[in-house]
Amino acid sequence: MKRLVTIAGLVLAFACQSFPSDRTALARVTVYWPSEGSGRAAAWNGARLRETDCAVDPKKIPYGSKVTFGDGECMARDTGPDVVKRKAARSLGRTRAERDAIVVDRFFDTKQKALAWESTHPHFMIVRVQRGDSNQAAD
Repeated sequence: MKRLVTIAGLVLAFACQSFPSDRTALARVTVYWPSEGSGRAAAWNGARLRETDCAVDPKKIPYGSKVTFGDGECMARDTGPDVVKRKAARSLGRTRAERDAIVVDRFFDTKQKALAWESTHPHFMIVRVQRGDSNQAAD
């Protein structure tokens, strides 16, 4: 019995380290806005997007996690093929660390707001990820 408890403790200790609840990461931060023709602002699952939402690779940042930038934060609620494939990081990264960076695609209500934010912020930045409840993604 003592051996079983020890093994269970070790497994839990390693599992907690594998899935940290709070970490920082280098990210290529991009922006997006509702589709021009449709005016739709829906996430992959149909949830309505707000300016406090962003698209991520759910394997790297779980849905419902809070992503904090230097001047604000957003909730991971959406995804997309270019985010998962890290296209923006691979094409713009000058160093290996930048090419390997995660991609966070920040949502804005209008194209003007998105481009204004993008023009005043660096392409790559350190973001803080706080693991959240994945059920929040459906809000």
